[in-house]
This record gives sequence, C-alpha cells and structure tokens, in this order.
Amino acid sequence: MKTLMTAVLSLCLAAGMAAPAFALDYNISAPGYPDYAKATSVEVTYTANGGAEQNVDRSKNAALIPPAFGSQSAYAPVAAEYLTPNLAPNAMAATGAVINGGTPATIPASADGVTVMKTQPAFSITASASRFTDVTSDIYYSGGYLATLKIPAIGVNVKVYQGTGSSTLARGAGHFEETSIWSGNVAIAGHNRGANCVFGQIHTLDVGDRITYTTKLGTRTYAVTSVSKISETDRSALAASAKNILTLYTCVRDQSGYRWCVQAEEVA
Repeated sequence: MKTLMTAVLSLCLAAGMAAPAFALDYNISAPGYPDYAKATSVEVTYTANGGAEQNVDRSKNAALIPPAFGSQSAYAPVAAEYLTPNLAPNAMAATGAVINGGTPATIPASADGVTVMKTQPAFSITASASRFTDVTSDIYYSGGYLATLKIPAIGVNVKVYQGTGSSTLARGAGHFEETSIWSGNVAIAGHNRGANCVFGQIHTLDVGDRITYTTKLGTRTYAVTSVSKISETDRSALAASAKNILTLYTCVRDQSGYRWCVQAEEVA
C-alpha cells in the first residue's frame, strides 16, 4: 500500500511539472491624440509617426480678431484676421504698416530689390553733422564689458560687450563695432531665444518706453521711437547720427530673413 501511494504521488508531481505555466498578459495602450493638451511651443517636435509635425504658435503674435457675433462667418474655421498682422507667423510688414506707433515710410532693405516697410523715427539722421565716440581701452570695465543696458518694461538688465559674434552674445548683449559707444548712434545686438535670451521681447516695446544706458562716460535715458521688422540685409539703422540715439537688433523668431529693430532717442 505504501509503495502504491508513493507511486501515485510521483505521477502527480511529474504531471504538474509537465504542465505549461501561464502568466497574466498586460496590454496598456497609450492615450489617443485627443487626450493630449494643445501645443504651446513654436519649436519643431519630432514625433513617432514620422517626425513631420510642428507645434502651432499660440502666442499673441498668432492671435485672431474673432468675427462679429451672429455673422455669417461666425462659425467658419478661419474667418478672422490677425490681431497684429505684422507680427503674425511667416508674415512680413505690410505696405504702410506701422508697428507700435510712428510714421510709415518706404525704405529699401537691400540692393536686390527687396523693400520692407518700417516705421520712420521721429528724428532724422544727418551724416554731415554726425557724432561718434570711439571705443578705447579706458572705457572698458574690469569685467571686460563696455556698458550696462536696462529696459524696465521687459525686465532687461544686461551687460554690453564689444562685437556681435556668437561667443560675445553668449555672454550678454553685443556692441556693433562700427557704431559709436556713447555720442550719436549706439547700436546693440542680442539673442531672442535660448539661455541668453536678452532681446526676446524687444518687439513688444511701445513708443515712449524708457531705456537706460550706462558707460564710464555717464548714464543716458532714451525713449523708444520706433519698432520695426526689417530685412536682415538692411543696415541703414546703423548709420551715424547727429542726435544721441540707441538702436537695438535681434532676430525674428522663425523668420531668418528678417530682424527686429528698435530705435530710441535720448530724453532730458
């Protein structure tokens, strides 16, 4: 009897070991596209379905004026016009356009026939009576910079270094070497994106906004007179001036052929 029981238990154990082991199957699917929030970035996003998608610009530059309530176009998909057409994505300044105030004027942007409308400053540039201050060794601060620029309206407080190369702009703002450092027209460039995005919002400045510029020669306060989108080849705003003016340059987001140009005049 004992031998029989042992044989039966052995057979049961062998059968159990021979049976296949089944594990639970888990299948968790990713949420569908409607479950994701709307994109807020303007940077290119590479996706799993081929990498061809790009997020939509949802900043005020792309804001639309809604059609009148109850109108025939009220429910049309794209029935509205841009709130700020000159700042709209992939747009260029329209004929006679005025951005943040000023008097429109047609100024040739380059020798290849491209013309970009821009706001004309309230002051005129007189080359024959221009003023200019050279950069000399005694103008530099111990930190290697030439000046400090402050724009309270957009929270800018940045040091200005000589030159406009990439290594210079990685440190702060850069002074155009061909322009004056104090008297006359002082031109300064800065990045509009990235870690050192010092001029990313200069296109939002309004006429009258104050800018403070300090060097070893003193401190001057300027008031914005124009905000323009110009061709990248248009360097007319770098011309010498009979008055003390400040010119700021930066790139236009996603429009490599254009630059934002802000000009300001010294105020008492």
